[in-house]
Amino acid sequence: MDLIRIGDKVVSLSRITDMAEQILLARSQGLSQQDVARKFHVDRSFVSRLETVGELRKGRSIAVIGFPVQNTEEIRKTCQDLGVELCWVMTNQERWEYAQSKNGIELINEIMDLASRFRQFDAIILLASNARVRLMAALLDSRAVIPVVLGETPLSADVVVDIDSLRKTILAVSEGGLSLNDSPK
Repeated sequence: MDLIRIGDKVVSLSRITDMAEQILLARSQGLSQQDVARKFHVDRSFVSRLETVGELRKGRSIAVIGFPVQNTEEIRKTCQDLGVELCWVMTNQERWEYAQSKNGIELINEIMDLASRFRQFDAIILLASNARVRLMAALLDSRAVIPVVLGETPLSADVVVDIDSLRKTILAVSEGGLSLNDSPK
């Protein structure tokens, strides 16, 4: 239920959730904590504490792209747990279905849109075959790509990505301990 009784007060959980979302959206759009506090009639320290409660990590903005990978759900969960802003991983079958679901011009336009979206990240961890890593690095911005080579091109079978290694790579990139274009060990 949405309502909770605390002593003689009735509190709406959805109202709290909506207000917290609006406050954090305002912060993400560049307003200072003080400006947000004034706008929503709360203390600046409340805004700060709200950010702290929800914080997953600090550091670079990170995307993870990978194909063809077998353990996509495990990768997605790891990325979510570590605060990776964008995780786009596919099995070989999903990759082919994606490519075949579009005509040539749609596919090219979508790839260009995705590349533009990915270029906005400080770091892109790329899980792919050796030739795909080189191609994607050139398409995106090789300075931002952290390559993780899954094998020799062409890869037609899904590859299991070592989750511990991926986790270490994400943390190292996030904390600035892994230089861009360094391959993780």
